[in-house]
Amino acid sequence: MTPKLAYIHPDAQLGKNVTVEPFAYIAGDVVIDEGSWIGPNATILDGARMGKNCNVYPGAVISAIPQDMKYAGEITTTEIGDNCTFREGATINRGTVALGKTVMGNNCLMMANSHVAHDCIIGNNCILVNNVLLAGEVHVDDFVIMGGGSAAHQFTHIGAHAMISGGAMFKKDIPPYSIINNNPVGFAGINKIGLKRRGYSQQSINQIEEIFKIIYFSGRNISQAVQYLKDNFESTDELNYIVDFISKSKRGILKSAIK
Repeated sequence: MTPKLAYIHPDAQLGKNVTVEPFAYIAGDVVIDEGSWIGPNATILDGARMGKNCNVYPGAVISAIPQDMKYAGEITTTEIGDNCTFREGATINRGTVALGKTVMGNNCLMMANSHVAHDCIIGNNCILVNNVLLAGEVHVDDFVIMGGGSAAHQFTHIGAHAMISGGAMFKKDIPPYSIINNNPVGFAGINKIGLKRRGYSQQSINQIEEIFKIIYFSGRNISQAVQYLKDNFESTDELNYIVDFISKSKRGILKSAIK
């Protein structure tokens, strides 16, 4: 459904059963797959590639040019999966020459006034609560929940299943499966409830907890802790993911908030 009061560029590609409400704006270099809803006063700009059954609420802006001084007008994209929702005032910018695209997976929710900057990579099933801010080139793995007003420094990496308290602002990488406190900002345990809800066995949860005891509370430095885990723990998907995440971290992982 397309009311006369909406603007849709003739080059825009809209799939079946896409609803565009009055006063919405859709630019020319845009692809929106079937079943999506574009609310009144929503803005979809050049470079947007949106999957099926997405919802864009009033005031949200998808694929605006980056707020980055190195952006020089290059053609870039914002690539969004299926079943994503952008609430009022949410903004997601397209890429720069650094990566060429900003990416969001399936089943993600950006609540009101949250912001995703250029060249971010966001996985599946992530929730950015109101006023969350992601700087440029942040990498967010699957099933991450960021509480209201939290903010990620440029280039940081957030591991899967992490849960970040509202108001937390961080410059270091967030290990997978972890809960992050906001005062002081740091590791505060593992996300047991989230892992149980997603089908992790108690045995796996117990192993993850033991892994982080070695990392944070054994008296070893990070390199020593990683080597100890490799030498002494049973190889599992969870262990290998944690070890790989830490080994590849360029900014280092966040310190513990527990003394």
